[in-house]
Amino acid sequence: MVVINDKNTAAMDKAKNTNKPVKLEKWKSSADKSTPPPFSPLPENERIGYAVVGLGHLALEEVIPALFNCKFSRLAALVSGDNKKMEKVALQYGISPSCCYTYECFDELRDNPDVKVIYIILPNSMHMEFTIRGARAGKHILCEKPMANSSTECRKMITACNKAKVKLMIAYRMHFQPHTLKLKEMVSKNRFGEVRYIEAANGQSSANPEHWRHQAKLAGGGALPDIGIYCLNTIRFILQKEPTEVFAYQYSTPEDPLFKDTEELISWQMKFREGLIASCMAHYKVREIKTLRIHAERGWMFMDRAFAYKGQQLSTSRADGEEEIEEKISLSEPNQFAAEMDHFSQCILTKRAPNTPGEEGLRDQIIMEAIYKSANTGKPVRIKDYKY
Repeated sequence: MVVINDKNTAAMDKAKNTNKPVKLEKWKSSADKSTPPPFSPLPENERIGYAVVGLGHLALEEVIPALFNCKFSRLAALVSGDNKKMEKVALQYGISPSCCYTYECFDELRDNPDVKVIYIILPNSMHMEFTIRGARAGKHILCEKPMANSSTECRKMITACNKAKVKLMIAYRMHFQPHTLKLKEMVSKNRFGEVRYIEAANGQSSANPEHWRHQAKLAGGGALPDIGIYCLNTIRFILQKEPTEVFAYQYSTPEDPLFKDTEELISWQMKFREGLIASCMAHYKVREIKTLRIHAERGWMFMDRAFAYKGQQLSTSRADGEEEIEEKISLSEPNQFAAEMDHFSQCILTKRAPNTPGEEGLRDQIIMEAIYKSANTGKPVRIKDYKY
């Protein structure tokens, strides 16, 4: 028995140390920027298997490639309404036909032990249905933002996952972006004094009126739930505070086929306690702009390309006597999607709650509903309902 225990202990120690980085000899001096440890993934059969639902731009351009840069996650299955597309993607990534599912046979995922997580990357109106079906299949759910088309749908999703005893995480990749985390740290430590005013803009140019993002029933709105939510959620995350009131304005160019039933522009302000105001804009008809500027008592912090998939640039400014000191902060850029999925996988492996649970998505939905109400009435709207 002693020998067996020794062997078991050795096996457990080996498994525990599998994903620790290989130690390399030092060769750089402290004068140069250090490099991160070597990539150290778990063995493939120990990583959490993901079924990607929906094979559109985000899935094919970002999420699936990112799964091959993950330490704790791997691609295990595909779900699509386009069989030809799915067959091609399966061949490209080595996914067996038995692990390819149509929307109709989606529920059969319950019988696939390799799939632990279902990542829902579908039009917003489909999030609730596939979250509930996925939870009933006994799988953990990672759902793209916005969480759903209404706070009522969000609550149903949370209830379904709680009932099935599976985890629900909303895919807020900015919570895993190093520059955003640095801003959050600087704000929490009052590096430049109290924050007094914030400006955030997220704009891009659309061209296809038939795309689901321009159909209100599928998207739940226009620029706000698609790109405005980045301004909203990132500000809440950095401040670790909730707005108490919103005031909003929206506009769509008359006769423009892109904006038959979704807004082109939405601009809103969020009022926080102690006089802090955040002014935000989301626009579907401007050249790409993604900026976040935080004004504090003794300086400012600015992030260009703030909500992009990569290329963030962070700078700060403060006064020191007669000098104006500006700094550019350079940080390593891990893949945001890989970091997001690996966080969820680690939560599953260690049985802890994710940083961005369904309640986080519900909060944003409640605020977006208040923003639309204000835009429609022309009056400020207080945020009262944070009940789950």
